[in-house]
This record gives sequence, structure tokens and C-alpha cells, in this order.
Amino acid sequence: MNPTKSLRQSRILQIIQNKNIETQEELVEALKDYNMEVTQATVSRDIKELGILKVATGHGGQKYVPMSQSGEGASGRLMTIFVEAIVSIESANSFVIIKTLPGLAQAAAAALDSMHLEQVLGCIAGDDTIFVACKSEKLANQLKSILHSISNIHSND
Repeated sequence: MNPTKSLRQSRILQIIQNKNIETQEELVEALKDYNMEVTQATVSRDIKELGILKVATGHGGQKYVPMSQSGEGASGRLMTIFVEAIVSIESANSFVIIKTLPGLAQAAAAALDSMHLEQVLGCIAGDDTIFVACKSEKLANQLKSILHSISNIHSND
């Protein structure tokens, strides 16, 4: 069955609220239970459009959650700005350093602030760089991982 986009996205939200889904492939398989045959690429686009985040479970794993469930409140437009502006994400000690396209650090920082991520103590933005303070190096690494999954930027680690 080729579901409508809105039906498919509604099912995705329902699935991630009821199951611990760690990968896009698991989500593709879960959609098959609803007779929805979709590709991983389609699921990837839906995840971005819906503003779904991958967060640490606290048990060494990760899972997808909708922003409303994870405490984040970034609007779709702010999330788009954040994703499009990011060039690189690195961590150093208890800081995460985000490089953006020139002139977009302020907007990306506003998007980051609106996410209300528990790892973030605060951030300072310049023209093309955001410094994010975390309480510990562990939390900085968690944040870096979350931001990589949101932005699809891969680290050089």
C-alpha cells in the first residue's frame, strides 16, 4: 500500500511513541505492520519534517522521540534553519562547538535554545560559530551525538 504522506507520518509518530525504535530500518519494518511499504530514504525525510530526535535512553542505547515528548519546542522552520546552517559539530571538554554558514550562528543558536535539550547549560553565538556549555564532557558528547543525528552531519572522530 502506498500511504498518503500525512497518514504515514501519523503512523511514524504513533510507532515511536509506543516502541523504542533505534534505527530508520526498524521504523521501515514497523511501518510494514501497518501495510505501509516505504523506503529508508522516505522515512529519513519524514523524520526531518516531523522534527523527530534521536535521544539517549540511559541504557547505552538511543531511540527516536517526537519533540513534544523530549521537551524540545523548536518549530519546523527553526529546525530547518538549524539543519541547513550547520557545517560541523565538535566537542572539547564540556563544550560543543558548532560551525555554521557565515551569518547563521545566531539563528542556529535560537533554534538550539528552543529545543530545550537537558545537556545544554547555555550557548553563545557569533557570526559563524556557536559555543555550547555543558556540565560535563559526557553530556557534551551526548549533545554532539544528538546534534549530529538532527543535522545529519558526521563527526571526524
